[in-house]
Amino acid sequence: MQALAINHFSIINSLGAGVAAIEAALRSGRSGLSACHFETATLDTWIGQVAGLDELQLRTDLAAYDCRNNRLAQRGLELDGFTSAIAVAREQYGAPRIGVFMGTSTSGILQTEQAYRRRDAHTNALPADFCYAETQNSFSLADFVQRYLGLRGPAFVVSSACSSSAKVFGHAARMMAAGICDAAVVGGVDSLCLTTLYGFNSLGLTSKTPCRPYDRDRDGISIGEGAGFALLEKMPARANTIRLLGVGESCDAYHMSTPHPEGRGARLAMQQALAAAGLTPADIDYINLHGTATKANDASEDKAVYELFGAATPASSTKGATGHLLGAAGISEAIISMLAIERGLLPGGLHTQNIDSTLHSNYLLENKDAPVRRVLSNSFGFGGSNCSLIFGASE
Repeated sequence: MQALAINHFSIINSLGAGVAAIEAALRSGRSGLSACHFETATLDTWIGQVAGLDELQLRTDLAAYDCRNNRLAQRGLELDGFTSAIAVAREQYGAPRIGVFMGTSTSGILQTEQAYRRRDAHTNALPADFCYAETQNSFSLADFVQRYLGLRGPAFVVSSACSSSAKVFGHAARMMAAGICDAAVVGGVDSLCLTTLYGFNSLGLTSKTPCRPYDRDRDGISIGEGAGFALLEKMPARANTIRLLGVGESCDAYHMSTPHPEGRGARLAMQQALAAAGLTPADIDYINLHGTATKANDASEDKAVYELFGAATPASSTKGATGHLLGAAGISEAIISMLAIERGLLPGGLHTQNIDSTLHSNYLLENKDAPVRRVLSNSFGFGGSNCSLIFGASE
C-alpha cells in the first residue's frame, strides 16, 4: 500500500489528557487504573476512568449530541492542537474531500441506560429529551466529529468490538486510494457504561485487580475509556513525521468471543500488514500487543507473535496502564506506537510480575529507551475480528 502521512494526532484516557501527559505517565510507570466507583456499578473490579466528563459541556450548536461518549470525543478533539490542524487541512483540501472514519463499541449507550431510569411511571415511555440518533446510535460519533470539525466528506463508524478503531485506518487508506477523499480523520471513542461493565463481568472476564497482561496469574481485563484521533494525508510527509505503512485484517471465524487457540487469524493479520508495508518480521522494532490479560487471548496472540517474530522483537501490552479501551483501544495504542517512534520509548507492561512460562514472546517488564523505526500494533476483537497496523518514521 502507499504510505500515508500522519502529522497530527491527539489522545486522552485515564493516564491523562494530551500526548505530553500520556508520555509522562508511561515514562514514570504510572497506571491510570483505580477501583471501580463508576455510576451505580457495584462490581469488584478496576477501571480506567477519565476525570471531568460529568462537568463538560458540548458546544452549544451540538447540544442534542450530549452524552458521555461525545463529551469524551470533544475533549479529545480539543487536545494537542488537533482541531486547529484540521482547520488548516480543511482550507487545503476542502471540507468535502476529508473523510471521517471512527470506531466505537457501545457509542453513547450510557445515555440510554439513564433514559430508561427516567421512563414514564404510567406509560413506560422514554423521556422526551432522549435523543437516540444523536447519542446511542453508533453513527452518532462520526456525525458529531464531522460536525464539530466542519467537514463534509464521507463518514462512517466501524463497530467490530476491540479492533474497531484500528480498522478505521484500513478503511481510510482504501477510500483515499480510490480517490474518494484526499485526507481522513480517523479515530475512536469508547466511554464507560453499565452495559459494558456488567456484560464483561457476566462473562467472567473482569479482574478483581489491575489487569496483568502475560502474567502467570492473569485473570481478566480492566475496562477503561478514552479517545484518540489522527489525520491521514496523501501529501508528501514533512520531515520527522510518522507514516502508516501497512494494514492487515483477518477474521478467525472460530468463536463468538474466544480467539482461535493457534492464533491463526492474528498471525494472518500480522502477515498481511507486513506484506502491505513490504517488510519482513526483522524490520519491526517493537510490537504493541493486544494483550488483554485474559488466559485465552494472551496465549493465542503469543503463539502467533512467537511463530512469526521469534523471541527477539521487544513487545508489551499497555493495557496495564490504560485499561482495555475496547472500541478506542486501536487508535489509542496506535498513537502510543507513534510515540514509541517519535520519542524512542518502548513501554514496559505495568502490573505484570511473573511472566507466564508457557508464553515465549520478548515481553518487556520495564521501559526501554532505544531508537525505534517501525512498530506493529495489534487489535483483536470478539468474533476474531483482527487488525494489525504498521507505523514507521519517514525515510
